[in-house]
Amino acid sequence: MEWTVTLSFAKLKVQVNRLGQDYNIVLQGGDKPHIGCTVLSVPRPSLTGDGSISATSSTLNVTGHKDDILCRYLAEEVCRIKNAVTVCSGGFHTDGITEKQIKEVQQAVKKIGADLIEIREKEE
Repeated sequence: MEWTVTLSFAKLKVQVNRLGQDYNIVLQGGDKPHIGCTVLSVPRPSLTGDGSISATSSTLNVTGHKDDILCRYLAEEVCRIKNAVTVCSGGFHTDGITEKQIKEVQQAVKKIGADLIEIREKEE
């Protein structure tokens, strides 16, 4: 699965690949795509006790990078939806990015997460 989102100021690309029973996600975008972090999410029963699946995540960040906010969200969504170990790596960078632009990127990533839920519901 692959998404390319054209934002008001840049492009965001997300690729979700299956590796056996697991998933590998690559997130990139902006003027300088890079690896700013890697997030590993492992499925587990939710602590709510309602039988749903949740995730425990570990994050490796490149010093000074905040890409884990985006990658953690996607890794945990796929992990939870697919009940599978999931890794998300990548980064989004635009020089002089504004708070409004950061929110635009975050909203695009949440939309991709919603698309993933919709895809799962169609598969069931």
